[in-house]
Amino acid sequence: MLKPMQTAVTRGIFRERMDLNRSYLLELDPQCLLQNFYLEAGIIMPGLQVVPEPEHADLHWGWESPTCQLRGHFLGHWMSAAARVIASEKNAVLQQKLDFIVSELARCQQRNGGEWVGSIPEKYFDWMCTPDYIWSPQYTLHKTVMGLTDAYRYADNSQALEIVSRLADWYLKWTERQPDGIYKGEQGGMLEEWAELFALTGDEKYRTLIARYRDNYIYTKLMNESDALSDDHANASIPNIHGAARMYEITGDEHWKKLTETFWKQAVTERGMYATTGQNAGEFWIPPRSQARYLGANDQEFCTVYNMVRTADYLYRRTGDVQYADYIERALYNGFLAQQNRQTGMPAYFLPLGMGSRKKWGSKRHDFWCCHGTMIQAQTLYPELIAYADPEHDEVRIAQYIPSVSTLDMGGNTLTITLDPDMCDHNNQVFFEEHGSSEKSRWSFRVSVHCDKPQRFTLKLRVPVWAKGCTFLLDGSTVTGSSENGYISITQEWMNETLQIRFGSGITAERLPDQQELAAILEGPVVLAGLTDRDCGLQGEPADVLMPRTEHTYSTYPWKQSCFVTRDQPENFRFIPLYEVNDETYTVYFSLR
Repeated sequence: MLKPMQTAVTRGIFRERMDLNRSYLLELDPQCLLQNFYLEAGIIMPGLQVVPEPEHADLHWGWESPTCQLRGHFLGHWMSAAARVIASEKNAVLQQKLDFIVSELARCQQRNGGEWVGSIPEKYFDWMCTPDYIWSPQYTLHKTVMGLTDAYRYADNSQALEIVSRLADWYLKWTERQPDGIYKGEQGGMLEEWAELFALTGDEKYRTLIARYRDNYIYTKLMNESDALSDDHANASIPNIHGAARMYEITGDEHWKKLTETFWKQAVTERGMYATTGQNAGEFWIPPRSQARYLGANDQEFCTVYNMVRTADYLYRRTGDVQYADYIERALYNGFLAQQNRQTGMPAYFLPLGMGSRKKWGSKRHDFWCCHGTMIQAQTLYPELIAYADPEHDEVRIAQYIPSVSTLDMGGNTLTITLDPDMCDHNNQVFFEEHGSSEKSRWSFRVSVHCDKPQRFTLKLRVPVWAKGCTFLLDGSTVTGSSENGYISITQEWMNETLQIRFGSGITAERLPDQQELAAILEGPVVLAGLTDRDCGLQGEPADVLMPRTEHTYSTYPWKQSCFVTRDQPENFRFIPLYEVNDETYTVYFSLR
């Protein structure tokens, strides 16, 4: 089993997006984050006993409005995201803010009788077993359980574990009283949390809750090898697989392993996907190989992108198979980055892929969609996806090429791996190395390995599926290593070495299975968006039709990359990375002629 190394992202576009997100986490007012928990506990917030001008009230609105049945879900996302930032960056201000929020949740729990710490009424759970409409109370409380658990796991807040333990006592009573409600209300994430809490504490009450949440209709369909997904709600189903994956890690039971692998086969391998990795439209799974039928304004819900990356990470850590790391890379560029506003950090609920699309961005305090919550978590996940250790086989793997510093204790010997673009940075001016050619590539990297004392191990570097050839130099000399199963593997005694890597990339076209003339254009793993309001077609091979259009600029480190202009077309226009599109009108799929 692979284990993520302790990693900090250092610079580049992923660092920029993480910084945007961290600023937003710090910006939000704890009272507003807690508002629905205070209201449920009967705590009057200063200045809000009477609200004479609601439009000027210091409250969160949208899905966090006190009138919304999902109110309070966002705080769980916030706690999880804050805890991960604290783990990777040791941010003292965020730690103080998180600790305060946890202490206030303890206060709310006490006011509610000692167990319930929800932002919604307890009776919502009983309503799931009646004809009355209720919107996913288990989804809402799952976020609170998740946030508290992560506050303990990543930010060492022991009070958070005490709160979630008392809330688990409430769940024990409710699941015994209302067994018919267990699998209602988007409960898919609960099994993973109970499994995680059992792994953390060994407390038998979590084993009891695991037993009560371990069966689900989707598991039955997957085990029968029938189509468990088509036209089903995508984000309600994926978290069930996180539970199965975590259960396999804890128990080693092959049942859970098969569930996870069968799900991936149905969700990705057999279904196909858009070039961006999306497999859904309007929140529902698209039937296999039918992507063209559903091109429109409501493709690729962001929650599903985040949760599918987490699924792929479970599978990658289990198997080391590069197909999962390749999938994650594609999703990071064309989901995590593409659905986050590069200026405000706000999310796009869906990623429109129809012709003449425009992204619809959320606001900072007036929307709070489900995807708003997953976006702030997503921008903290990068450090866990880059470098992994396999202690059993004395191996270290680089899975994602994101500028970073990763550390690992190897029996008292500290290993540090630094990953950087292969170029110099002098006084904030960026220059490529003198030995480089005039061709500039974003896919050139320097990997520096340092050990306190000589250490023998195998360094495995993923060769991306899109790479058109690769060059590896170790301390200036050609690497002597083996290439197998998508990795370059170098086994030697390491101490102070530098490895230079360059992957060849090119322009490719990825066609839709049910309308072969329609294709998305990619440069490496990056989906390109044509800045046009229609499918005006491309005449000729995309690699011949697109000409690089590079800008010397320091606003996007290190150079503005993956930008092109068409040539020899009836009407020429620009292509830019889909993740660079903010408010422009764009088209992703074009007819190739």
